[in-house]
Parts: sequence; C-alpha cells; structure tokens
Amino acid sequence: MTVEITRDLIVDRLGHVKYDRFLFYLMGPYKSFNLNYVLSETERREIDVEDLPGPLRRLFQSKDDIDAAQALLRRIQGKLRVAPGINAFLALDIDVDTDDVDAATQSIEYTKCSNATAFLVPFLGHNFGVGEEAGSILEALSETHGDRLIFVHEDDVTSAMIRSARVRWDLRVETYETEAELADKLRFFAGGIMQRERRGELSRLD
Repeated sequence: MTVEITRDLIVDRLGHVKYDRFLFYLMGPYKSFNLNYVLSETERREIDVEDLPGPLRRLFQSKDDIDAAQALLRRIQGKLRVAPGINAFLALDIDVDTDDVDAATQSIEYTKCSNATAFLVPFLGHNFGVGEEAGSILEALSETHGDRLIFVHEDDVTSAMIRSARVRWDLRVETYETEAELADKLRFFAGGIMQRERRGELSRLD
C-alpha cells in the first residue's frame, strides 16, 4: 500500500464542518440501474416502455442519464454535513488512486477510520458492486465495527444479500420511502453513535 489511509488523511481532504472528527462514510451505487445492463437489444425491442408503470419505465432511462444514484448520495452527504454538521464523505472525496489501493481495500480502510458507515441502496441504484464491497467490509469488520454499520434500503428493494447480512452479521437494516426519511434515519444513527462514544460504550476515535 503506497498510500496510508488514516483519519487525518480523510479529514485533511474534506471541507470543514462543525464535527470535523466525526467521520461518516457513505457507500452506495454511483450509477442508476438501467435494464440495458441485463437485457439484450432484442429483448428490449419486445418491451413497450410506455405501457410500463412509472418506476419500471425509469429503469429504461438513457445510458447518458445514469448519475441519479450518485446525485442522491451527494444530496444526503450535503444534508448530513449541514445538520448535524458531521464529516460525511464518499470514497471519491478522498481521491486515492485505485492503482495505489484497490477499491475494496479502500472501502475497508475508510470504514476502519470512520465513526459510522452506511450502505445506501436506492431502488434505482446499480447495486451489484455495492453488494460486493459491503460483503467484503462485513466479512472483515463485522466483529469490531458492527455497531458502527447500518444498511438502509428503499422500500422497493428486496435482496437475498440484505436478508443474509441481517442474519449472518446481525447487521442493522432500515428502510426508507423518501429522501427526507433517509436523511433523518442517518442523522438518528449518527447521533446514537455520538452518544455511545460520549458514554464510553463505544471507543472514541482520535
């Protein structure tokens, strides 16, 4: 590893907020899911998109318009950095080259350094990579960081991975319907960790 990922490195690469040293790592898909990923051109021609319900129509969005998932992450990040003022961040913000540290290792190191980590899974998210990274993190850190992890998925998302994670690693899993509800649940989760650190139930991170 040519770059050492530390709490100081993360803080130095983020802007200032009220609680600079409370790091909240947000993981989620950077691209919206698109049925072009899984259907052949012949299969897509047989489907009349206009006859589909609204949520399914959105799965056929143009490949040029697949950044809605990352935009959601950015909006949630901004809300958390404003209130309660914690240092929410995405892996992209730290700007460590994957040639220096591979993506899965980066995610594990960011989780180790963070006071809290959330896996966010929107219905329209292209979630395959997130599931793999979440599995790597849980396998490596569930025993030492399990209390600092939360998985929050949109109501419409169903996944065997989510169900097994809840059982295998006793992972806290929440659902949300609206973006406002998602932000509130993450604030509540972060606030709970802050309180537990203050009471000594969780170790304080320097």
